Amino acid sequence: MPSPSRVAPPRALRPGTRPAAALTCLLTAGLLTGCGGGGGGSTTGTPSSPNTASFSGTMPSAIASSASSAIASARASASAAASSASVRASEFEASVSAESARRTAAAQKALKGVQGGGNARSEVAMTGLSRNQTGGVLAVAVTITNKTGQKASYAVQVDFLDSQGHVAETRYTGAENLEPGKKQQPIVFSHEPPEPKLTPRLTKAQRY
Repeated sequence: MPSPSRVAPPRALRPGTRPAAALTCLLTAGLLTGCGGGGGGSTTGTPSSPNTASFSGTMPSAIASSASSAIASARASASAAASSASVRASEFEASVSAESARRTAAAQKALKGVQGGGNARSEVAMTGLSRNQTGGVLAVAVTITNKTGQKASYAVQVDFLDSQGHVAETRYTGAENLEPGKKQQPIVFSHEPPEPKLTPRLTKAQRY
């Protein structure tokens, strides 16, 4: 009588087979679903859907608005910088224009017929002003000091010379009824463009 056939015991899995499969599943769990447990079956994965519950539609709009504001601010700053020099110059001139006009008229009248440099050059000095103070305008402070023993008025002519020494512009100023030992410091500024650069010169100073 034939002996019953022996049934081979189930083959033990090679060490590490299931742990490796489990590790593979774990690593891909965020991207794929339905990992197989082993064997020859094929493994099918589908992309998992993102969780949109925490998404907000306002964030892109806020970012765009912020960027737009930054761009607008930058453009405004650039525009302000481009015109700031002329604005400062206008403000500076306006602050002294009324008094300057009166001094100019009085000085021009007093200097008519005056020959040479006048009788009061030793009582007048000039100091250049920083263009940062004047908004880019070439300007000088004219210091008039009454060194006599009685009240006096002064008329001053300032010429602005180019690099060749030619007179490009003439300006006038002065002081009226200045007490002995007292001084005044009117400002004379050029109306010429910043370039080419000009040099101020004290041409006449007359006491009357």
